[in-house]
Amino acid sequence: ESFFQLLKRERIKRKTYASRAKAREDIFDYIEMFYNPVRRHSYNNGLSPVRFEQQYQARLGSV
Repeated sequence: ESFFQLLKRERIKRKTYASRAKAREDIFDYIEMFYNPVRRHSYNNGLSPVRFEQQYQARLGSV
């Protein structure tokens, strides 16, 4: 839910799109930036989602 609020506030409400295709392209770019797999996230103790998953999988393998 907070993702969609952020998307609307930062992207959709600030722009006027010439076409639906342009809007879709811009929103896709925003989502790709927002869910950047290498960007560090505070809720993952500063790890990127990819690194967090690697550590999680390593812990599962050692159990």
